[in-house]
Amino acid sequence: MSDLGLLSYYLGLDVFQDNGGIRIAQANYARKILKMAGLEECNPTKRPDLLYAVGYTSRYMQAPRFTHQQAVKHILRYIKGSINLGIHYPRGGEGTSMGYSDSSYSADQEDGKGTTGVVFYFNNRPITWLSQKQPTVALSSCEAEFMAATSAACQAIWLKGLIAEIIGKEEAQVVIKVDNKSAIALMKNPVFHGRSKHINIRFHYIRECVEKEQIKVEHVSGEEQCADILTKALPKVRFAEMRKMLGVEEIEESQK
Repeated sequence: MSDLGLLSYYLGLDVFQDNGGIRIAQANYARKILKMAGLEECNPTKRPDLLYAVGYTSRYMQAPRFTHQQAVKHILRYIKGSINLGIHYPRGGEGTSMGYSDSSYSADQEDGKGTTGVVFYFNNRPITWLSQKQPTVALSSCEAEFMAATSAACQAIWLKGLIAEIIGKEEAQVVIKVDNKSAIALMKNPVFHGRSKHINIRFHYIRECVEKEQIKVEHVSGEEQCADILTKALPKVRFAEMRKMLGVEEIEESQK
């Protein structure tokens, strides 16, 4: 076994470590992708968010059309314009974790399925996130949010155990923020049988987690819902605000 010093590059991630903390970016990997596509000198653009956009276009990989090719080119132009963006993880902190869960209801006009968006923070910095098409069609926004929160609960249970093992403390309750009050009521009170009897039984896992106090579900306003950017395309100004809320910031060359 050899000590190679501080981690500086791993799986496409540029890692910069100093007394202030850790900064992660993907500038080198981004340039490699642009070179492979022959778009090193393309005009940059400010949208869209990569996670949602890449996930959406990948649904058409088996039979892509010209419009999908144009969408992918737009994604690559966004990469060109955001090469220096990254995440800063400062030293210290209270060691607390929190998650946000959101969904788009019937946003896909082809099959009516929504998109689940989940992001978890540790010490107010994002550590894991997902944007995923929901497996079944929701009959209401409440149901769509309920399914998204269940995905968040599964991630929360795994994360709380992992974090406890890493920092050497007991597993702590994880708070999940949801912006749909009806969905929260459904998670906390199984009396709403008429609203939930048609929902697939596997999505009721979150109720058990709430009853055992493994997670705590709280309401958050739509304006402060950090996972919103992972569920749909947003207007330019709103997109910039949400990206900042996610914890994505400019990683200056001087910081590297």
